[in-house]
Amino acid sequence: MNKRLQEERQRLGLTQAEAAEIGGVKRRSQINYEAGDSYPDGRYFAAIAAVGADVQYILTGIRSGNAPGTVVLDREETILVDHYRHIADKEDKTAVMKMAMRSAEAATSGKEEPGRKKRA
Repeated sequence: MNKRLQEERQRLGLTQAEAAEIGGVKRRSQINYEAGDSYPDGRYFAAIAAVGADVQYILTGIRSGNAPGTVVLDREETILVDHYRHIADKEDKTAVMKMAMRSAEAATSGKEEPGRKKRA
């Protein structure tokens, strides 16, 4: 949870001091939350949710889809992203990115990808 709290704070472009002020706590408390040394209470979560933090994600690791800039993934997409982030090595990640770029270029140019049928 502590790393996701930090991730959400950074996504919102907040410093630790700013997040602490919004949450109604001292900067040292924010540091402790992000280090996993202590945990915020409900008032803190309500306050940061009001500025766009995805509290569901912070608590569970699952995006709510309500936070600005977030995309809700289906089960297969979640597995794909999880494997990409945690299992794939650099070579595999490069191959995936190349394939995705080729697919995007083909889609925008109206051309058919080799080995793939165009959708009707």
